[in-house]
Amino acid sequence: MRNSVKLFLIILPVMFSTAYGQQRDKSMLEKGMNFIETRICSAEDDAKILELYRNLRVADVSDGLDMVGLPGTGLVDHTIHPSWVDLKDFTHVFRGIAVTVRYVPTQKPALPAPGEDFSKWEGNFYNRLSHEAFTQLIRPGSAVVIDDVEERDIGSIGSNNILGWYRLGAVGVVTDAGARDTDEVGLEGVPLYLRKKGRGIRPGRNEIESVNRPVSIGGVLVCPGDVVVADGDGVVVVPRSVAEQVAKYANEILAKDKAGRKSLYESLDRPLDKTVK
Repeated sequence: MRNSVKLFLIILPVMFSTAYGQQRDKSMLEKGMNFIETRICSAEDDAKILELYRNLRVADVSDGLDMVGLPGTGLVDHTIHPSWVDLKDFTHVFRGIAVTVRYVPTQKPALPAPGEDFSKWEGNFYNRLSHEAFTQLIRPGSAVVIDDVEERDIGSIGSNNILGWYRLGAVGVVTDAGARDTDEVGLEGVPLYLRKKGRGIRPGRNEIESVNRPVSIGGVLVCPGDVVVADGDGVVVVPRSVAEQVAKYANEILAKDKAGRKSLYESLDRPLDKTVK
């Protein structure tokens, strides 16, 4: 009996604490809450991490994730692929630090009000509902990661805005939905990885939901500050918390692979290319 009383006295504060916590958080929950904290990293820290990934391939990084106990983690669904590929200089390849944005289907009218000019309505939709606030966070080495409405035909990315992001310092773009002007994007040489080609504009189709919050791309969680590596094999995302250790293992793997292939090149009397030097 005495032990039961002691146990009750131990449990009672916990019960009250839990109940108080639930009551305290209710008003916050009603307004909406985020439960994954956004990690803020300096430009200097980002540059140090990216230097570790400078030559790494998606395959090396995937193996590195295996070696830190995260097999399969970060491997973006293969349907998200490069919009264009350069097999000479590999300019479609990039390594960057994630800046994230999420667009959701809009519930707003998809047409101007009676008598309202279409271009005015369109501009207002862009400025108020489907804008690009995330561009303020782009800096050299950024990878723009866009969680968009994959079920609809929306070209949220085009040859104009993607070139603007590139000018700000973005090294590449990944979206789980579509992009348009893809011929011009390829000609511009901005690395773009997407699920499908799109055509429609954003107004009347989507609106921005969040910036620099966790997003889901091809079955993978991407948090701001994560490392994004993309090449002809697809896209892999490395959680920032293990980025240094993964890079260490991945660089060891790459060095062994280069040495092995270099030996084969030499045995075949084949000229050495940059992938084995």
